[in-house]
Amino acid sequence: MLLATMFCYLFFYTGRQTAGFAIPGIHEELGISLTMLGWMSATLFWCYAVGQFINGNLGDLLGARVMMSSGAVISCALNWVVSFGQGVSTLFIPWGANGFAQSMAWAPGSRLISNWWGHHERGKAFGFYVFAAGMSSVLAFTTSLIVLDVLQLGWRWIFRLPVLLMLVGGATYFFIARNRPEDLGFQVHPGSSEPGVSPAEKDAAGTEQEETSRERYAAVFRNWRFMVASLAIGFQNTARYGLLIWVPVYFLGKDWKGADATKWISIALPVGMALGAMTSGWISDALFKSKRSPVIIICMFMAAAFAFLMYLVPRESWVVGMIILFFSGFFVYGAQSSFWALSPDLLGRKRTSTGIGVMNFFAYALAGLGEPLIGYVIETNDYEYGLVFPLVGTACLIAALLSLFIRR
Repeated sequence: MLLATMFCYLFFYTGRQTAGFAIPGIHEELGISLTMLGWMSATLFWCYAVGQFINGNLGDLLGARVMMSSGAVISCALNWVVSFGQGVSTLFIPWGANGFAQSMAWAPGSRLISNWWGHHERGKAFGFYVFAAGMSSVLAFTTSLIVLDVLQLGWRWIFRLPVLLMLVGGATYFFIARNRPEDLGFQVHPGSSEPGVSPAEKDAAGTEQEETSRERYAAVFRNWRFMVASLAIGFQNTARYGLLIWVPVYFLGKDWKGADATKWISIALPVGMALGAMTSGWISDALFKSKRSPVIIICMFMAAAFAFLMYLVPRESWVVGMIILFFSGFFVYGAQSSFWALSPDLLGRKRTSTGIGVMNFFAYALAGLGEPLIGYVIETNDYEYGLVFPLVGTACLIAALLSLFIRR
């Protein structure tokens, strides 16, 4: 079930993280400003955030099998609609709808994993899940570069070719995945008798079965540690997408159709993210005894240090830049597996999807504010694309400071 969920999510970012490679082409062909294109990213993020808030709860009701498969098909179709856009409205509306479709996957998939894995192994399980998301970023970056640099196609094909992989992932998942061990005939003992149950799960065991959607949401918002964690991941995700969206623009530069091989350096970022997510999930279980906050704090402080360092490295120093970019991604995304594991740890397994939906709402609501801000700062400073790195570093520092309050 873990591998099936990982396989499906491996292709999801081809539907939303390719936009950074399209921005230079859209800017040149349609004359849309970088600030406005930042708002385009914000539109997707905010629709994704609202979708997480809704679809997280639906994931607890309907399960990941239907939600993830449907999201993959709908997102693929909407990316094709975006590819025919001719202006702000014809780009923004389908791109925002795509954000909602993309939100149908993560929280329901997390609920499925929490159904199949106990408390003391969830850090590792979520680490592998977030590793798949990180590799999805690698796939999104690689396929976008193939479209531009190898196939020599325009920006519109970035929204057409990579997303076809989502159809494969979604269809495969529908036939393989099962939402709970009971669906395959396994016996699971509820409540405190279940192996590897967190204290929160024991406390909630007697009430979760009868909870309504409203009661699940209320339980999430009453948990102040979880809400602080949700705010912290908002700044972490602002840093993450600051890198994912604007690093390709930084390396592509004005000559986005040119043969400059430095654009391939950008792949070091998602590779680092993927490995960081898997490693930190294992560390939180093996070294910190399933305590998530120490891993989050360390990752955020280190990510800030490497982001500020990246600003000082000349773009031409590609070897040093690639190494620093790798570790920037490693630490900025390394925190996520620990963030997601907080949901079943603090709220109980049967509220996992609702909790992660709320957490992801904050993650993308704040990331949406960051995108137009970064675009505005770059545009008003003579297109100094490197300014993205100190902005990312600042967001990481804020996330690290907030995470000090979620220790338990």
